[in-house]
Amino acid sequence: MNLMGRPRSKRYDQKKRPADSRGQRRSSAADAGIPPATGSYGRDLNRLLAGIGAPETAPFKPDPFQLEALSALEFEDVLVTAPTGSGKTWIAREGIRRLLDSGKRAWYTTPLKALTNSKYQEFGDEFGGERVGILTGDRKENSDAPLIVGTTEIFRNQLFDAMRGGHDMSTDLLVIDEAHYLGDEDRGHVWEEAIILTPPRIRLLLLSATIGNAREFASWIEEVRGLRCGVVTRPGARPVPLRAAFLLPDKRLLPLLGENGKLNSEILRMIEREDHQRHRRRSGTR
Repeated sequence: MNLMGRPRSKRYDQKKRPADSRGQRRSSAADAGIPPATGSYGRDLNRLLAGIGAPETAPFKPDPFQLEALSALEFEDVLVTAPTGSGKTWIAREGIRRLLDSGKRAWYTTPLKALTNSKYQEFGDEFGGERVGILTGDRKENSDAPLIVGTTEIFRNQLFDAMRGGHDMSTDLLVIDEAHYLGDEDRGHVWEEAIILTPPRIRLLLLSATIGNAREFASWIEEVRGLRCGVVTRPGARPVPLRAAFLLPDKRLLPLLGENGKLNSEILRMIEREDHQRHRRRSGTR
């Protein structure tokens, strides 16, 4: 029945939206104004999205580079360079687990508050909320926990406080995530000071996906700390490749690059049209 109490005609219902086998109205891409994936657009879209989905469930097996780094951490500082998504955090998590199980303490530092909050949640789920604290410029929770997650600036500041108070940092492992920030023009000195001032008894585990001069970096760490720093590298590309796409104003999703590796020709034409129209508006022509 409609709102006026009169039955709708069968013809009206069929025109409004087709029904599925159960008689329920189906939504369609056309209802949302999305063009159908046909022709060359369909081929491009299939190429962009092919293979995306959850992998089959399988038992976890550590990579050789992960086991190598974890073993080296027992005896020396370790710098791990591996592509994003290859499992660097697993090394830190397992090293932290060993320390917590033996009654020791650890710090995990990141350069970003958002990343720090994410790791705090992750480690809380892994080790239990009572064993994990967080220290950033905005948050201070469970600061006496055996595992503290914080920004690198906060850890550096705590090193200064310990030096002024004449006491040692209460931790046995320092994990420096995104260690390549040492090369940042504005903030790099924080990483440099943290590495130099961390007492030699505290083991360092440095993680990065983008350090190109890893051996040179490790040699500098050895020089300023007086301890060996091993380098563990995972060769090859990232396990989960990136896919770049561009959403057009008409809601079509196109690969950013064509099969030739250059900017998609349709995107390039759209940019050229926009530039041309912008030039005409500025010049006052139509």
